[in-house]
Amino acid sequence: KEGEDRFLVTGDVYRRDEIDASHYPIFHQMEGVRMFNDDDFASLMFTSNSDGDVKNLTEEEKFKIVENDLKNGLEGMVRELFGDVEMRWGEDYFPFTDPSFELEIYFNDEWLEVLGCGVVHKDIVKAVGRGNQPGWAFGLGLERLAMILFSIPDIRLFWSDDQRFHSQFESGEIVTFQPYSKYPPCFKDISFWTDNVDDNGESDSDVDKSMSAFHPNDFNEIVRDIAGDLVERVELIDEFVHPKTNRVSNCFRISYRSMDRSLTNEEIDALQERVRDVSVSKLGVELR
Repeated sequence: KEGEDRFLVTGDVYRRDEIDASHYPIFHQMEGVRMFNDDDFASLMFTSNSDGDVKNLTEEEKFKIVENDLKNGLEGMVRELFGDVEMRWGEDYFPFTDPSFELEIYFNDEWLEVLGCGVVHKDIVKAVGRGNQPGWAFGLGLERLAMILFSIPDIRLFWSDDQRFHSQFESGEIVTFQPYSKYPPCFKDISFWTDNVDDNGESDSDVDKSMSAFHPNDFNEIVRDIAGDLVERVELIDEFVHPKTNRVSNCFRISYRSMDRSLTNEEIDALQERVRDVSVSKLGVELR
């Protein structure tokens, strides 16, 4: 609406999310937008249009040029930052772009999503008075880029007050993070019955009809609220559907680990008991 054709914005993000080494409920995100005019298309033309006249480009061809420019630019940024790393594109869904994509980088023996992007949704462009003008947008998590750039294995370290972490970095210098300790994890499992919910969010279960639809992030939020940064990972390790009642049983494994001290069984047992109690009272699940 302000007439800008390209811009970057950076801000704080707060949201419920998975719990593992690369997810945290608070992080910093940078978003970029670029809108294209006829001069941009003329300089980027690489379609089969023989006479090179922008006016002869179809809408589909314009959107393909935008998509290719987006992917080429982001791949170039990744190579500039990290060198010749292994990366891959996947299709995704975001409400503001269509089509939408995610870019993953192979890091610490697993694929790590570092950004989402896509062609700006036509309805959004029309809503701001730009007609059918094509453009792209992306959003990337700054902590995840820093994790790869500095070889930081756990996103929780960014919120640590430990000077053994902070003293390793200086402005303008890229160094490899040197782990200063590795305390043992403590594993606790929890199993409970949930509703069997179909794709429409409606319960298929003949049991506990009053139970609200269960989502793993509801459980993740409870664990995070109770254990804070002592929780390292929450993962679903087993799911069972009862053949007669269609009730669903989930088993989650919670990994507790402190970044700066050894944990005791007594304190983790106390946290786990609170997780069990609050899961029942807030989620309506039935413990097994």
